[in-house]
Amino acid sequence: MEEPIDVYSDQFMVTTTAFGANLSFYVNTPHPEQTKPVAAEKLATIRMSIEHLKLMTMIIVKQVKKMESDTGIKIALDKRVLNSIGIPPDDWEEFWKSSDINL
Repeated sequence: MEEPIDVYSDQFMVTTTAFGANLSFYVNTPHPEQTKPVAAEKLATIRMSIEHLKLMTMIIVKQVKKMESDTGIKIALDKRVLNSIGIPPDDWEEFWKSSDINL
């Protein structure tokens, strides 16, 4: 049997279509030259149904919230990260407040 993929990713892309969802995972070069931007390297693309994506999303949110609850540590994102992907900080906070899932 082929060895399963076990890698670190620091970038991702999600697309959805009428037929399913695609998640692609990438990794950036560790020390890019500022004068020569380098494209991230694609590590893998995982395809699934939209239903699977939605279920997986709920499970991931539940796991993150449980970990925060268990440790008492709130995972924060740098506002530069949110700005880079066009998510206003207020929307970010509202999502995590409104995602009250029974742990």
